[in-house]
Amino acid sequence: MKELVETIAKALVDNPDKVQATETEKDKTIVVNLKVDPADMGKVIGRSGRIAKSIRTVVTAAATKVDKHVVVEIDS
Repeated sequence: MKELVETIAKALVDNPDKVQATETEKDKTIVVNLKVDPADMGKVIGRSGRIAKSIRTVVTAAATKVDKHVVVEIDS
């Protein structure tokens, strides 16, 4: 899931080299922390959080194949 989030985020931002994603797993839950450059934060979140919601939707759909629950957290 980490690779999926990184790929999506790198396509959206101006500084793809500063995109970092970390993944931690607890039982059936995967937590993906996405860190981007503060200047790119608006591009990842989007107007009213639409892009962030879309990223979460895509990752959740991918996680159903492996029977896991995924939480995506976005940090600057």
